[in-house]
Amino acid sequence: MAEPRAVLYLLDASSRFEERLLREWVLERCESGRKPDECIAIPPSRRRRRRVRSSALEVALAGEDDPLLVPLRIGWMPKLRDGQRAARLSDLLRFGDPRDPGALRQRWIASRNDGRCHFVEGEPARISELRERWRVSGGVETAGLADFVVRQAVLALERAERRLRGARYKVPRFVREEILRRPAFRAALERLTRTEGRPVAAIARESAKYLTEIAASHSRFVIDLVAHLIHLMYTRGYGELVYESDEMARVATLSQQHPVVFLPTHKSNLDHLVLQYALHENGLPPNHTAGGINMNFFPVGPLVRRSGVFFIRRSFKDNAVYKQVLASYIDYLIEKRFPLEWYIEGGRSRSGKLLPPRFGMLAYVVDAWRRKCSEDVMLIPVSIAYDQIVDVGSYSDEQRGGEKRKESFGWFVGLLRSLGSGYGDIHIRFGDALSLREALGSPEAAPNVDERALALQKLAFEVSVRINRATPLTPTSIVTLALLGAGDRALSVAETRRALHILLDYVRERKLPVTFELGSLDGTEGVRAALDALVATKVVECYDRGYEPVYRIGEDQELTAAYYRNSVVHFFVTGSIAELALLRAGQPDIKDPTATFWDEAMALRDLLKFEFFFPDKETFRAELRSELDSQNPEWGAQLAEGGERIQQLVQGFRPFMAHRTLRPFLESYQVVAERLARWKPHREVIPEQLFNECLGLGKQYRLQRRIHSADSISKVLFKTALELAGNRGLLELDEADPESLRGRREEFAAEIRSALQRVEVISALGAARRSGWIR
Repeated sequence: MAEPRAVLYLLDASSRFEERLLREWVLERCESGRKPDECIAIPPSRRRRRRVRSSALEVALAGEDDPLLVPLRIGWMPKLRDGQRAARLSDLLRFGDPRDPGALRQRWIASRNDGRCHFVEGEPARISELRERWRVSGGVETAGLADFVVRQAVLALERAERRLRGARYKVPRFVREEILRRPAFRAALERLTRTEGRPVAAIARESAKYLTEIAASHSRFVIDLVAHLIHLMYTRGYGELVYESDEMARVATLSQQHPVVFLPTHKSNLDHLVLQYALHENGLPPNHTAGGINMNFFPVGPLVRRSGVFFIRRSFKDNAVYKQVLASYIDYLIEKRFPLEWYIEGGRSRSGKLLPPRFGMLAYVVDAWRRKCSEDVMLIPVSIAYDQIVDVGSYSDEQRGGEKRKESFGWFVGLLRSLGSGYGDIHIRFGDALSLREALGSPEAAPNVDERALALQKLAFEVSVRINRATPLTPTSIVTLALLGAGDRALSVAETRRALHILLDYVRERKLPVTFELGSLDGTEGVRAALDALVATKVVECYDRGYEPVYRIGEDQELTAAYYRNSVVHFFVTGSIAELALLRAGQPDIKDPTATFWDEAMALRDLLKFEFFFPDKETFRAELRSELDSQNPEWGAQLAEGGERIQQLVQGFRPFMAHRTLRPFLESYQVVAERLARWKPHREVIPEQLFNECLGLGKQYRLQRRIHSADSISKVLFKTALELAGNRGLLELDEADPESLRGRREEFAAEIRSALQRVEVISALGAARRSGWIR
C-alpha cells in the first residue's frame, strides 16, 4: 500500500515558467531530508492557450488516502510608484495587463526581484471535504469531481489573491457553470418543460444562450483600462469629481456586511461611468450594472461588459425562459454578495426631475431576498448632480417633439466630441441606505400578490424620496430658479443677487444640501461668476451695452434652464402648496378656513402626485406644519380667523415660491386639460396625436401670454398630465353617457385654472414686494 501523502499542491500556472517557479517554491518549503510533497498542475485559470491534463488529479482523487489539497499560483503586481502599485494607462496600452503578463514578461519581471512576483496560497481542503461539497451541490449529475475540485481551487486562490490586490478586483468566476449546474436552476427548467411543452434539453440550450447574452464577463485588465478611459473622458468636460469621503467609507462598510444595490439618478450618459470611477479609486469593486441591450454595440458593448455591465432586453414579458435566467442570475449575484446597480428611473430624465420609479429590477432583487439568497439587502440611493449637463440640449429638443437619437458608435463619437471644458464639477451624494428586512419585514411577510406589489411600490417610492433628499442644490440650479422666476424680465447682477438672497436664506434655515459655500452667492463676484458660467454655455444671455450688464434666459433656452431648476424644485413644493392652499382658505365664501386649507392641500398633493414624490399623508401634513411654523409660528390662529388674517399670513411668506415652482407644471396641465375638454367624448384619445395638438396649442397660448414661459410647453409634462387624466378615468370612452365624461373633463380643467389663478396672486405678491409695496 502506498504511503499516505500529507499534502498535494495544485498549481494554477499560466506558463511553464510559472510552473517551474511554483515547484521550486514547494521544494524550498519541504523539511530537510523529507521527500518533496507532490505537485499537480491543473488547467490554468488565465491564458487558456496552455493545455494541462487533469489525469494526475483524477488519480489522486480516486485514491484511498485523504491528503490536504493546497491551491497555489503566482500573483503579479504592477510597478511600485509613489508608494502604490497601480497600473498606468501607458502600461496597459503598451504591455497589457501587468497582473497577467505573458511568459517572456514573467521572466523579465522575476529577474528584477522588485516585489512584483508573489506566491499566493489558497485555503486548503481535504479530498473528503471536497467530495462532500461536490455531492451536496448536486455535482454528481452535472460535473466530474476533478472539474469541481479545480473550480474550488481557483475560487480559493481568487479569495487569497484579493487580499493582495484589493477589493476592487472582486469579480465572479465560473458564473455560467455555477448557475447552469445549480439544482434549483435545473428544477426550474423542469417546471418550464411542463408549461412550455418543449424538451428540457431545448430549454437548457436556450437558457445557456440567454445567460451568455445577459451576464457580465469581468476582466481585471479591462476594469483598470476602463477606469483610466473614464477619467480621460469626463475630465474633457468637467473639473472635479466631488464626494464625501465619510459617505464612501460608509458605503464600503455596508458592502462588506450585506449585498448592496446602488440606485443612482439618471441625468447624463456619464452617470454610470463617474460612479464606477469613484468606487474604483476608493478600492471598491465594480458594480454589476444593468444596461439596456441597445447599448451593446461595438466597441462600447464588449468593453463595458468586461467592466461590469450586464445587458437586458427592453421587453421579455412573454418569454418565461428569459425571465427565469435573469432571475437566477440576480439570485446568484445577491447570494455571492456582488454589488448591483441600475437606474430606478429606467431612462434619463428629460425634464430634470426624478422620474417615477420602475419596479422590474427591484422586484427581482426583492424576490431573491424572499427566496433567502441573503439575510438582508441594502438599497443605496445615489444622487449624481452636475453643475451643467452636456446632454441637456438634446433633452430640450425632445421635449419640443424631437426624436431621441438611437445609440450607436456614431452616437458615442458624437458624445465624446460634445464634451468640452466649462461644464463645472460633478457631485456624487449617497442617501440613507434602506434595508429590505427593515422595510419589508420577514421574507415570508405579505404572502398575497397584491400586498407584495403594494410593498414593492412603497419601497421604490421611499428610495426616490431618499434620492431627492440627497440631491444637492448647485449654483446653476438656484440661479436658474431665480431667473425663471423673473419671467421675461432681464436682471442685473444686483437684482439677481437680491433674488438669490431670499432663496439662500430659505436654504440656510432648512439646512438643504448644497455643493457650494452659501456665502459665495452673497457677494457680487460670486453671482457674476455663476451667471457667466451659464453665459458660456449659452443658457443665459448677457446684454452689456448700457449702464450695466443685464442677464436673462437665452433665446429658446427656457427648457434648458428649467431642467436645472427642476432638479431641485422638490425642496420648494411643500411651501408652494401651502401658499395656494392658504389662498383658497382665505376666500370670502369659506366658512371653515382650517378644514378648507387641509382639504385643498391634499387636493393639490393629488393633482401633482405624478410629478413629485410625496411622503404618506400624515408625514406630508407634518411637513406642511413644519413649513408653516418656519414662516410664522402663529399661523394656526391666523388661519382659523380666515379672511384678511390669512391674506396677511400669506403676504409674510419669504420667499414666494408657487410662481417659481408650480406654474410651469400647472400651465402644461392646463394645455392638456383644455385640449381634452374639447376632445369629443366618443373619440378615442391617441396620446401622440394629443401631444402634437398640445404642442401647437401651447405655442398659441404662449403668443397670447396665457402661458408665461416656454418651459411650460413640454412633451414630458404633457405626458404626465395625460397620466393624471388617465388615473382619473378621463381617457376612457363613455358611449352610454358621453355628457358625463365631457363634464368631468371640464371639471378637471376648471380645477387647474383655479390653481393657476392663485399662482398669479403669488406672482403679483412677488412683484409687490420687489416694488416695495409690501415688505
